[in-house]
Amino acid sequence: MIFTMKNVLVLALFRLELLIFRVVYGTINGIDPPRRDQFRKDAVPHGRPWYMNMQYTFSDKIAGLKPSAIREILKAPKDADTITFAAGNPAPESFPVDDLARFAADIFATGATEALQYGVTDGYEPLRAAIAKRQKDVFYIGKSVDAGDAFTDTTIVVSGGQQGIELACKVFCNEGDTVICENPTFIGGLNSFRSCGMKTVGVPLEDDGIDTEALEATIKATPTAKLIYLIPTFQNPAGLTTSYEKRVKIYEIARKYDMMILEDNPYGELRFSGEEIPTIKSMDTDGRVIYCSSFSKILSAGMRVGFVVAPEEVAAKMVVAKQSEDVHTNLFFQMLCYKFMTECDVDAHIAKIRAIYRRKCHLMLDCLDRELPAPIKFTRPEGGLFIWVTLPDEVDASAFLKAAIAEKLMIVPGATFNCDPAAPSQSFRLNYSTPSDEQIIEGVARLGRVARQFVK
Repeated sequence: MIFTMKNVLVLALFRLELLIFRVVYGTINGIDPPRRDQFRKDAVPHGRPWYMNMQYTFSDKIAGLKPSAIREILKAPKDADTITFAAGNPAPESFPVDDLARFAADIFATGATEALQYGVTDGYEPLRAAIAKRQKDVFYIGKSVDAGDAFTDTTIVVSGGQQGIELACKVFCNEGDTVICENPTFIGGLNSFRSCGMKTVGVPLEDDGIDTEALEATIKATPTAKLIYLIPTFQNPAGLTTSYEKRVKIYEIARKYDMMILEDNPYGELRFSGEEIPTIKSMDTDGRVIYCSSFSKILSAGMRVGFVVAPEEVAAKMVVAKQSEDVHTNLFFQMLCYKFMTECDVDAHIAKIRAIYRRKCHLMLDCLDRELPAPIKFTRPEGGLFIWVTLPDEVDASAFLKAAIAEKLMIVPGATFNCDPAAPSQSFRLNYSTPSDEQIIEGVARLGRVARQFVK
């Protein structure tokens, strides 16, 4: 009985101290003392009492970082009638599902322990070798001192091409440094730079790629510039391709001002018309180009397997940076990619994807030609996933986008891709890889109805 009474007394004192704390805390902070209903869990939002409301102070790197507008659009609730041209996803019919199912079963039957165990950060060695061979055969990428080159390139596996972008930034840039980009450019790249505390400065795009005169002027005017970030082939969001002459000039400018180039090439395998143009990395003679790509557009975006080809000293530092992020890329998916590369006819598979995107792109372009008034301009890509549409200056772009939403059509506003997020844009991005043919036809018809409200 004495023990029981002691516990009751302790509990009573504790409740008294807690009540005193609530009253004093409320007095100091200008909060009214608690009412009886505030102690009922169901009377408090989220089940959190008034004295537990936390005020968060986020880091400078993250506080001003906005979520990807594309991801937010895709998360938004939609009804069955909504058509989205906002995604950047591969066509579902491009996935080699049967092959992947067969490979997965084989891995679990014969190599489950290796697939489920930790791996090395650099990547699954057989996959690295297979990637290096294809990049050499197809894109003429991969220097070697043994072959008489000035440096040796190394291939590492990363968790999607975007991790390669972030790692390059971490390796070469300090907080407050500047990354020079095409404007507009990939929102994932911009957010990677911003999350690392970098500034971004945009250089305008022309029909054949970045304005090289403006690029050189921007470098001269930006002493904190450390990195040039480019998507030279089927650029996201514009769908444009940088000419051979401009690629040569870009590399010359980088050498002149001792700048590193980050060449992002996720769409390089997706050319469905026109002539192949050498990558900037293939022109690299002194080890200043970091090359990023991935399996997202030719195999599976959800597997998140990408790769980087860079001078071995640079790659070694990227591996160290990656170790603190995710230790290594998903090993099971790396093994799937390896089997795909070595047991499938990769060229035939890519030819199938190119045929899908050729048909879808030409269908969307034909519909745009028919539905949009002449003053509205749009790009005509030779590959990739995107078309860039630009409205006349006198059109209220914000009102246009709202009208598109009212028509149950989702498109991505051009300002999303600006280096300066506060800068306006008269453009928007369309994607043709994800929607069905029927959705492309109906979606562009809706876009045409909106356009004719604003442009006569």
